[in-house]
Amino acid sequence: MQTHYAHLPKILLPRTGIDLSKWAVVACDQYTSQPDYWEETDRLVGDAPSTLRLTLPEVYLEEDDCSERIDAIHQTMHQYLADGILTEQPTGAILLARDTGGPCPRCGLVLAFDLEAYDYTPGAASPIRPTEKTVVERIPPRLQVRQGAAIELPHIMLLIDDPDRTVIEPLYAQRVQFSKLYDVELMQRGGHLTGWFIPQGAQTDALLAALAHLADPAVFAAKYDLTQPLPVLPYAVGDGNHSMATAKAYWEEIKKDLTPAEQADHPARFVLAEVVNVHDESLMVEAIHRVVFGVDTVDLLDGATAFFRAHGADATVLEAVPHELPHGAQAFPFRAGDRTGCLLVKKSPWALPVASLQAFLDDYLASHSQARIDYIHGLDVLEDLSRQPGNVGFALPDPAKEDLFRGVILDGVLPRKTFSMGESREKRFYMEAKAIVPNARA
Repeated sequence: MQTHYAHLPKILLPRTGIDLSKWAVVACDQYTSQPDYWEETDRLVGDAPSTLRLTLPEVYLEEDDCSERIDAIHQTMHQYLADGILTEQPTGAILLARDTGGPCPRCGLVLAFDLEAYDYTPGAASPIRPTEKTVVERIPPRLQVRQGAAIELPHIMLLIDDPDRTVIEPLYAQRVQFSKLYDVELMQRGGHLTGWFIPQGAQTDALLAALAHLADPAVFAAKYDLTQPLPVLPYAVGDGNHSMATAKAYWEEIKKDLTPAEQADHPARFVLAEVVNVHDESLMVEAIHRVVFGVDTVDLLDGATAFFRAHGADATVLEAVPHELPHGAQAFPFRAGDRTGCLLVKKSPWALPVASLQAFLDDYLASHSQARIDYIHGLDVLEDLSRQPGNVGFALPDPAKEDLFRGVILDGVLPRKTFSMGESREKRFYMEAKAIVPNARA
């Protein structure tokens, strides 16, 4: 059985001689409450060619000069193409190894994926689906960056459920056969990134066949012990869903004016992404914590207990996390300035702790316009932000990664910001690019 969700792209990479330690910067949706990180990134990059000049860090989305920043991004894209700073590689895939100091590197493959096979709307049955709810209000400002752009730079991570390690791991074992494209230490504790080029040929044929096998309905049904036919899910978006949703929105916008023949191979129809096996030993599925800004601690906690009691649960604010939780109880450790404690919820109508907490916070924020929320990777950052006046931070437990696919298949998308593939510094760094307009020349 063959599927056509994954494709071999022609990837753009910086030409020889570009300082890749300055070229590669972390995904734009990281460090959104830490402008100091991006100021330091700007200092490190200086005047060197960099993906910092091709992307809009979301910390600046609400700045008055956002439109000017977007115009500058578009101009720089065209300049980098015209000056040959970006060069097009032959058709093929890129094998990655990302070392961030753990027991082993994270392995991945950079491929292109058909946006016609992706749908972020609730209840979607598409072969590529988000693991979490897509917040459509987050798409328009990102769409402004894509409109008028000549190229895309991906921070999307697509997960495959490949317990037998049939797709990525065999290629990594053969990596000495492939030409090395980059081998670079990433800035600001980002770790080390190595990439090898896999040209179109026997190895990529085997790669695409192995991916197609994961999408076989019989294989899919047996893996999850399904007793009823359910839509096949070979790919789940683990990171960068709003980036992928923006690419989808842009494609839907422009394809209306294209002929069927033009639609078939238009570069904007295909989005670059890194494919990672959810069973990769280095892949740590971690909780994303919550910080609420501009609130009164007592009012927020009183609101939480009232909310859960109104939904048939029992909620109590404790001074510390219990050593043992009652059966089925959910505990949310919190910090507010110098105060620490725990919100304990029993008999929650939501099975996942993150769903319980997010349901309350969504309700609270809807009636407290002065408050805002941010989603935080890492307990150290959570601690720092929660100590500041007017902030309350909630820590969440790490989810079990083996439940991610089963949860999406059986229950639909998970609550937004349920999990993270590592801390902010471990997120994808922009390195590769791809044209999204016809006849873009490198």
